[in-house]
Amino acid sequence: MSDADLKAHAHKLAHQYILTDGHVDLPYRLRVKNFKLTKEFIGIPISTSEGDFDWERAREGGLDAPFMSIYIPASYQKDGGAKALADTLIDMVTGIIAAHPDKFASGNSPKEVRRAFKQGKVALPMGMENGAPIEDKLENVAYFHERGIRYITLTHSKDNQICDSSYDDTGTWGGLSPFGRKVVQEMNRVGIMVDISHVSDNTFYQVMEMTDVPCIASHSSVRKFTPGFERNMNDDMIKKLAENDGVIQINFGSTFIDGSLRKKRDEQRELLRKRLQEAGVERDSPEGKQIVEAFRKEYPKLYADVELVADHIDHVVKLVGIDHVAFGSDYDGVGDSLPTGLKDVSDYPNLIYVLLKRGYTDKDIEKICYKNVFRVWEAVEKAAKKR
Repeated sequence: MSDADLKAHAHKLAHQYILTDGHVDLPYRLRVKNFKLTKEFIGIPISTSEGDFDWERAREGGLDAPFMSIYIPASYQKDGGAKALADTLIDMVTGIIAAHPDKFASGNSPKEVRRAFKQGKVALPMGMENGAPIEDKLENVAYFHERGIRYITLTHSKDNQICDSSYDDTGTWGGLSPFGRKVVQEMNRVGIMVDISHVSDNTFYQVMEMTDVPCIASHSSVRKFTPGFERNMNDDMIKKLAENDGVIQINFGSTFIDGSLRKKRDEQRELLRKRLQEAGVERDSPEGKQIVEAFRKEYPKLYADVELVADHIDHVVKLVGIDHVAFGSDYDGVGDSLPTGLKDVSDYPNLIYVLLKRGYTDKDIEKICYKNVFRVWEAVEKAAKKR
């Protein structure tokens, strides 16, 4: 194919196959914007210049089933209110579906996603990012399954009641807590996928030892490209996940996929902090904003590109095969960190084009788009029905 033909084919495949994404932070982004499901605000999920996701851009990019992240900041573990926040965000997602039944549909199972796809609608399955809303009540696992949660990221940026976090060096439990082991078993029982993004390495290996169904990493990338960044997965972990028949869904954030860029961004952040400190001003003050603006002109923000995202996919495929990788963008969750060529949900064809250019077949693309994730999801559903 010519380059133009290849790009056209990538666009076709993005719309021909169900396209899933393991992690889109729309609900929390709307909450921060004080979103209310009223006539005044009802258009926000349909078309907006803000954020990374809306219905029009999803249609343009071929996105059919973005897992809506029910994100619970770690502060709620300390201050309380995690369960109430989770319910509020779930209500927001179900409210969007109810308000726009011609455009959105529920996505509580692969079967529901397939039905929505045939109807030309965007399904909105939900995953809960941080198990804090379970609190110390095991029965809340079944409660959240009933509410539509189909995966739970066991923790987020801090150790919680379930397990240790990759971002926290406290090591509260040395991996899973005793209660956390019960939570994993209960998730297996009711049919919620276990998401090992964000957890510590110890937690990951303990989950692999005890779960009897496949797991996912809903929005993680490859540590080979980001040495020392525990939030990503190393090669041995990717192999263990594949042995479990699981899937790693690649995070698109520039700092997740380019370790050298991450280091440079950290250096620039520290330099800016020192300049503000030396000037004796706060970042959000008028003087501080002037310093930030001048700094950005001197040091423009750095971004990775779509080719490097493809490198992460390549690495997983070479390591464990085509059956264990998918998309987990973290759109609306990584701020101004998205790579060139993947700036919002309209851009999936750009990544598919790069993969086709590298020799991936249509069948390979189909697996990455949805089949790999559906295999895990259906295995978890099937195991739960037998219990």
